[in-house]
Amino acid sequence: MTTVRARVTILVSSTVLSLATVTGPAMAAPIPDDPGAGAGPAATPSVPEHIDTATKSTQPVYDYDAAIRESVYVDTTMDTDSDGKDDVIAVDIVRPVETALAGVKIPVIMDASPYYSCCGRGNESEKKTYDANGVIQKMPLYYDNYFVPRGYAVIGVDIVGTGRSTGCGDVGGKDEIDSVVDVIDWLNGRNTAHTADGRQVKATWTTGSVGMIGKSYDGTLANGVAATGVKGLKTIVPISAISSWYDYTRSGGVPYSDDYMPWLGGYVGHDSPACEAVRGELGDNDDDETGDYTAFWSERDYLKDAGKVKASVFMTHGLNDYNVQTNHFSQWWTALSKNNVPRKLWLGLEDHVDPFEFRRDAWVDELHKWFDYWLQGLQNGVMKEPMATIETAPDVWRNYQTWPAVNRPISVPLSAGKLGAQGKGSVTITDDPDLTEDDIVADPTTVIAGRQTFLSAPLPVPIRISGTSSVTLKLKSDSSTTPVTARLIEYGDAQRYTGVRRTDVSSCEGASTDYDDSCYYTVEKLTAQSDHGIVSRGWIDAAHSKSLSKPTPLTPGQWTTVTVPLRAQDEVIPKGRILGLAITLSDTEWTSPNDTGATIDIDLAGSKLNLPVTSGTIAAPTKLTPIDVDITTPTQRPDLHDPTN
Repeated sequence: MTTVRARVTILVSSTVLSLATVTGPAMAAPIPDDPGAGAGPAATPSVPEHIDTATKSTQPVYDYDAAIRESVYVDTTMDTDSDGKDDVIAVDIVRPVETALAGVKIPVIMDASPYYSCCGRGNESEKKTYDANGVIQKMPLYYDNYFVPRGYAVIGVDIVGTGRSTGCGDVGGKDEIDSVVDVIDWLNGRNTAHTADGRQVKATWTTGSVGMIGKSYDGTLANGVAATGVKGLKTIVPISAISSWYDYTRSGGVPYSDDYMPWLGGYVGHDSPACEAVRGELGDNDDDETGDYTAFWSERDYLKDAGKVKASVFMTHGLNDYNVQTNHFSQWWTALSKNNVPRKLWLGLEDHVDPFEFRRDAWVDELHKWFDYWLQGLQNGVMKEPMATIETAPDVWRNYQTWPAVNRPISVPLSAGKLGAQGKGSVTITDDPDLTEDDIVADPTTVIAGRQTFLSAPLPVPIRISGTSSVTLKLKSDSSTTPVTARLIEYGDAQRYTGVRRTDVSSCEGASTDYDDSCYYTVEKLTAQSDHGIVSRGWIDAAHSKSLSKPTPLTPGQWTTVTVPLRAQDEVIPKGRILGLAITLSDTEWTSPNDTGATIDIDLAGSKLNLPVTSGTIAAPTKLTPIDVDITTPTQRPDLHDPTN
């Protein structure tokens, strides 16, 4: 097929469509408002030009500079700002002109986000920009630069109440999810859309096959939309994404912060009295003061609807992510596994970081294969690859056939100061809200008020912890409830990952124009020599241990069992390291507990550490010897809820 090169601009402010000089065969008539609608069947080749049947991959054959850029508004039946008019959802589209002229229908890669206007996307906080006519000019991130030349349309959706969409967002609730579903319905001919001046626009240029992608809030929307089972959504790629907003704002009834939902709604949403009222309702219904799981949180819990997911899922997460913590990917992965959803997983050492930043070339290549398989139907073998790819040391990646790799979960008993030996009697902890994590993990053989530590003998062989650990405690309290905090630590001198830092070097992924380049700064991984590392953390309100929705107050002086789930992890602990378990009560450094000041007794015989390991044993030391932990750099608590991270 002869490549046609053209600059096309569809104006949303009038019915005019302008067409610049065309290089190639003369065109008999201007491109219609919907270019795909005017092309006859004879113009469609049996195999589109962008598909290489030999390599089973799409090729960058289309002119990105000449791509069609258009902005439309998808209709809804919602009136979330109560102005008497149905909300509309702003949708910005970049797609190849050549497929439109040839009548070749193409799939869609969609990033739905609340961040396009307020905060930007990616490490460089890119925002959407528009030309003088209000038509999309620069789409953030590299997706359009890379995939449009390969025969995809790339769409950026401003969810309800954000950007150029109208209405008020409900932070992870039904309205936000439905606003994206309405766009997918339009792409599949089940809904309507119009330009800024009211002309109806149909998406006859697309196959209707949609893949959603995005990091953090964007990936969370992908999870939520997939949980509706909407037809046309073929795959999602959630990056560091939330699976339950309850679990994002609290841990087992212990809030991470107060009034987060209305704050986030105001951070990303429209500044209007109507939206302030909506955000006021969010604050009224979040139950921060109780920590209970209610109908409000059930609406924002995508796990309960995992059985509706029809799309495949390629998820990626950082094992040191304490913004969107690792329980989010693990519980979503488990729910999808139960329903046999086709899936793939990448786990990096990083925190809240897109793999585009820390493993760029491999990520783009794998993403390309994934979308080619699920959206273009190319049998490239991506689903025959290992299911899980995990970073086991900085820039060292291993493939595994499944995740988690648990084949021998073990229960490690507790005794006075020791892990791995059955204890007798009890130990006491009186809450000290002023304890920091540095205090808690330092000098583990020293008695420090407010904590109890338990240490193993040096590991005789390496062990791999793969999955979700937990701590079961038989305890009695002098209060009706108390937070309980657990930390799993490995002691031993080693070079450990500490974060990433942006460099002055950039690399380019895809085509560029003067106003939308595909080049982004790279990052480098930082490591530091240290004598300990935190394997996992966990928090629970003791009254919520048996039920998050119907807490059971503790009876002071009466024994009960409380289980503290730790955050999911996949880590190999080398031979010779010592495992440590630290138990404290309230944690005012990482959480905002509603109750403090309790004293508890822990019955050692009825308590244990539960570890998902693949090999090895955990033995108690014959005697406790001092372990020097020299913390020269204080542990940096991340801003858990900074949405721009």
